[in-house]
Amino acid sequence: MGLVVVSGGTGGIGRAFALGRAERGDRVLVLGRNHARGAALASDSIDFLPVDLSSVGETRQVVERILAEHPVVDALTLFANAVAPRRIVTAEGLEQTFALYYLSRYVLGLGLRPALDRAAAPVVVNVAGVGVTRGGVRWADPQLESGYSAVTAQLQAGRANDLLGVGFARRSGSRARYVLYHPGFTRSGDRSPLPFAVRGLLAAASLVARPVTAAVSPIHGFVDAPPDAPLTAVDRGRRLPLSFPTLDPRDADRLADLTERLLARHHC
Repeated sequence: MGLVVVSGGTGGIGRAFALGRAERGDRVLVLGRNHARGAALASDSIDFLPVDLSSVGETRQVVERILAEHPVVDALTLFANAVAPRRIVTAEGLEQTFALYYLSRYVLGLGLRPALDRAAAPVVVNVAGVGVTRGGVRWADPQLESGYSAVTAQLQAGRANDLLGVGFARRSGSRARYVLYHPGFTRSGDRSPLPFAVRGLLAAASLVARPVTAAVSPIHGFVDAPPDAPLTAVDRGRRLPLSFPTLDPRDADRLADLTERLLARHHC
């Protein structure tokens, strides 16, 4: 039995994964901001820790709580994301998609490193869009102050997560294996924030989407038997070479430096 932390675990793939780990006998900590869904998940095996993961401050507080209460974390799994049709700025002055989908994962991975490194076979699984080459980091405007769209924001944060995995493996010094995993289009998630026409298109596309169980199964495999390599990238069952264009080590270093400057500038 191990301890598994699941960010964004109150719905969709994250919820299915959390329930699956509990069934396997693990202790599960689910992080999210939906109190009702979190309370519904809570059980003898699952604890819900309420946190707004788009807030760097709250994310750091939950990291401190986990470290204080759980000296060993066997696996950190990162699912938290939400589509924002309009640009939203958080109370900390950060563009919300970048803060939730990328910065929360940056803070959780590095913050929980001490507990991960005490585990026998620690692993971080970052569920995003590795293998997709569209989009990229807007180096001059990472907060998307101009030209914002939900697609642009999602693609930027997704590409940032690719580089986060590269940077973690190169710079963190952690024993934890890092897995970038793209499950493909899956029948899950809350579409209510999206425009009606977009919801209709997604509903039609969901007829050929993967079921949640198929998307979750490989994640259980990564946790049960972490890869030998410090970094692994898997796109819908296909292992990607680390020379893949979105996994450039120079860009990873550049993003890590940009992220630290951004957090310092916003006093996060």
